[in-house]
Amino acid sequence: MFGLPVLNRILAPPPGEGVIPQFTNHIVTQDFWSTFPTLAVAIPFLFICGFVTVYFLGSKGFCTYACPYGGFFAVADKVAVGRIRVTDACDQCGFCTATCTSNVIVHAEVREHGMVVDPGCMKCMDCVSVCPTNALYYGFGKPSLGTANKVKKTFSLTWPEEIGAAVFFLLSLYAVWDTYQLIPMLLALALAGITTFVAWRTYRLFVSNDLSLYQFNLKNGGKVTRAGSIFLVLSLVWLGLTAHSGWIRYHEWQGANAFEAIDLPDEVALAQANPVQWLSPADKQNIAAGRTHFSTARNNGLFTNVQALSKLAWLEYLGGDAGKATDTLADASAHEHGAAKALADYYRGAILNRTGKHAEAITSLDAALKERPDLTLALEQKGEALWSLGRQKDAFDTWSQAVRENPNLPLATSFLAGAAKAAGDDALASNFQARANQLTPNDPLFHFMLGMRLKAAGMDDLADQHFARAIEMNPRFKAAKRS
Repeated sequence: MFGLPVLNRILAPPPGEGVIPQFTNHIVTQDFWSTFPTLAVAIPFLFICGFVTVYFLGSKGFCTYACPYGGFFAVADKVAVGRIRVTDACDQCGFCTATCTSNVIVHAEVREHGMVVDPGCMKCMDCVSVCPTNALYYGFGKPSLGTANKVKKTFSLTWPEEIGAAVFFLLSLYAVWDTYQLIPMLLALALAGITTFVAWRTYRLFVSNDLSLYQFNLKNGGKVTRAGSIFLVLSLVWLGLTAHSGWIRYHEWQGANAFEAIDLPDEVALAQANPVQWLSPADKQNIAAGRTHFSTARNNGLFTNVQALSKLAWLEYLGGDAGKATDTLADASAHEHGAAKALADYYRGAILNRTGKHAEAITSLDAALKERPDLTLALEQKGEALWSLGRQKDAFDTWSQAVRENPNLPLATSFLAGAAKAAGDDALASNFQARANQLTPNDPLFHFMLGMRLKAAGMDDLADQHFARAIEMNPRFKAAKRS
């Protein structure tokens, strides 16, 4: 949870930054709840991690079997000088072991070693509090490193069962982690632990002659009891839901892989109604595969994965189905809020612009700007829609607003040059065009994209300049211009 981002930053530091980021101090925030999970996640998290894991795995079941910190703490515990220790007042009554919820045989370990050496000890002090002779205490001294634990434990699982449980745990973790973009890692770990326990008990129900679950007798003398039948039905439902989540997770994962494999800049794809000419055969295969996987997950899932919806919409647009893409983006927007909603509305507005539905585009772009007033790309698109509807002054004002908020926008500045020229103000148009030329990257694809956007707005002279520059830098764009 913390180690992997640090490793990623060491191996691939962000552009312009070092391995150690610049120190910043954030004492006050304006959006306190932004990093908190929604109630739809928080309530199940509390119920599963706080209650269900306790019932099935014990009061420290999550900490013992699921928490990822346990593996690190077990190593650190070997060199820790602070631990539970004992005095000569210990009479081996065993109250400490009976009280321990971490499965530590306290009375035997302190007898053999004078301290608790089991790395599973969480230093909760329960054993110290119940000791009738006050023989136990938390103190500092020799660490347990190099001390072999002489106290042998008995376990409920055989080695083959341990291996099977570990494999089942990992499969269950994959099945639920980040499914529907809802389940965080710690909740997924708890669910995987519970699923593994339920699967193990179900297996034992078939192979054992006698089996119980706390106060419930599940099987007696080889015969499954009524409680056992109810447990079997519930466990199969639970395992079935986990398998279903894994199936959905697989399709979401495969869809995301196909989505990431498409190498086409958004600006180029959104420069014309049908971006098919920019797609390679591999891109077309990835689009088809991604649409199949995302659609399967969407049509069969129990919840809506909003991030997958937006990716599906983009694949639909690249696949030539702009109408379906705008419908999917509308669905994504209805499930989102804040920046994510703004992006869904922006892309929907951009696609509507490309398909000539400018009035609808303005409505969608206004919704994006309501969520994110600083989204200057939406202002660019809105200006295009207004210009196409004959509202030249409103378009000029909108592009001007975009440039005021971000002076480094080559497209909006080019639009202003074209608008000024159309209004007969050649001097102003020349100033804007000079500024746009300074801002435009020396890249043929970018020039070609600008040409297509300007041509769509009817600013043919400016568009031809960028087409010529793109062809000069890369003659292959001559064929692209003809198409």
